[in-house]
Amino acid sequence: MTPLSAWQNFYVIVGSSAGALIGLQFVVMTLISELPAARDAEQAGAAFGTPTIVHFGAVLLLAAIQCAPWESINKLIIVWAVLGLAGVVYQFMVVRRMRNQNVYKPVFEDYLFHMVFPFAAYIMLVCAAVCEPAYLTFSETLFLVACTAMILLFVGIHNAWDAVTYHVYAVGRKRRKEDKQGA
Repeated sequence: MTPLSAWQNFYVIVGSSAGALIGLQFVVMTLISELPAARDAEQAGAAFGTPTIVHFGAVLLLAAIQCAPWESINKLIIVWAVLGLAGVVYQFMVVRRMRNQNVYKPVFEDYLFHMVFPFAAYIMLVCAAVCEPAYLTFSETLFLVACTAMILLFVGIHNAWDAVTYHVYAVGRKRRKEDKQGA
């Protein structure tokens, strides 16, 4: 039994959860698309909505990568590094988008869940790849990779919930108020 095969159930559960949440996110976005959109809403969507799907997608990809029948651990480590670095680069884009949008003023929690936690998760994946050969046992590295997946999964869940509640309560309240005034 290889060290990776001991993690199969974990990644099947985590990957399935991420896949289901991606689908659910599309359903929710379709349902709330009927709500009135603020001017420049595309900027806010790119800053807050798209990263949620990207993080769920990263978890799904990571789960698939971990379940693949690797012939060499070295190739797996390279894939971790590439995925982690891509995530770090993407996080810089998210930060820029958050700062450039003017529809919503982020609060501390937004910075934590849209910037800090995802950035830390992707850095953790890079560290797992870089540190594995020299500083960590393979078992310890697998825990770091699993932590990356869990952080991104919970960040996605939090951000999806946050977006839905914002649209339902803030945007929906504004629409109901406008409907009452128009009637």
